Amino acid sequence: MCLLWFIIRLVMEKKKVVVAMSGGVDSSVAAALLKEQGYDVTGMMMRLWSEPGKEESNRCCTPDSMAQARRVAGILDIPFYVVDAKEVFRETVVQYFLDGYANGETPNPCLLCNRQIRWTFLLNHALALGAEFMATGHYVRIRDAENGQRELLRAVDHAKDQSYVLHVLTQDKLKHALFPVGDYPKPEIRAIAEKFGLPTASRKDSQDLCFLAGEDYRNFIQRNAPDMLKPGSIARLDGQVIGEHNGLANYTIGQRKGLGVASPVPLYVITKNGSSNTLIVGTQDELGTTELSARDVNWVSGEMPSEPFRADVKIRYTSREVPALVMPMDGNQVQVRFDAPVRDATKGQAAVFYQDEIMLGGGIIR
Repeated sequence: MCLLWFIIRLVMEKKKVVVAMSGGVDSSVAAALLKEQGYDVTGMMMRLWSEPGKEESNRCCTPDSMAQARRVAGILDIPFYVVDAKEVFRETVVQYFLDGYANGETPNPCLLCNRQIRWTFLLNHALALGAEFMATGHYVRIRDAENGQRELLRAVDHAKDQSYVLHVLTQDKLKHALFPVGDYPKPEIRAIAEKFGLPTASRKDSQDLCFLAGEDYRNFIQRNAPDMLKPGSIARLDGQVIGEHNGLANYTIGQRKGLGVASPVPLYVITKNGSSNTLIVGTQDELGTTELSARDVNWVSGEMPSEPFRADVKIRYTSREVPALVMPMDGNQVQVRFDAPVRDATKGQAAVFYQDEIMLGGGIIR
């Protein structure tokens, strides 16, 4: 009788976790590791919006990806659910993407997806199921600090680190978060998948935006928001007009080829002025900047630093961190002053702040 009570109590004390599954190797291994650690694991996958006729190409929720995730759940003997997120994803993430380009920005929709879809919409579904935690296959780590806060750390595998796109997380979200794969290098994750006999062990990684279905973003804009591709002026920094562009969304900061203007020296896209529909170009020396400002800053600790501080700042997901002075300002803003000029500081991308392994937070470049 005592043994039976012990077993019942052990089962009741299992902590319930929902794993956000995608049909890829990382989320599959996250589920396997948590099951091995004794958690009560449930797999959950979102059905996201795709352009009509392109449902087979949205890498986050193709029928094949869903079948793979369901198969992994079967092998691990865990429940598996699919949640319909098509409308909220279209209205939130895809519209944010289109609005950003319409305003002359280069938006990063993955940031909003992590804030509003994965760590709000899906987390709420997980909590409604009675889960205490939600886990994803992101390469990032969590550490409990002495003051009771949860710190967000870079992954062990810096080449795969995804803390940049998770700078949007708050303490309220982090108290429910688990990131099992952040402690492992990628090759070891694939080896773990093979050990568990998971069919996703050799599945390729994908870096493109899921709803673009592998296409160039310009084609997506042409089909879904052709009105924003209005011709306008190409001008130098001093205001001299030297040509005409075919829509600001067709250009990226730092772009050199395909500008269609004659010049004795190479010219690059410096910035895009959405209000005047003007593409500003200049020489390589004019391309760099030593300062930027960022809005909508999220501090992972929940507290804005009271004084300027030194940090390594990353201005794109694929860029290297560079040293800078970060100056917090009222209204969830910061001013960043770099030690040396940086290229490709782009409106709509994020500036994210690091001190050693700790990711402090970040905001959207203005």
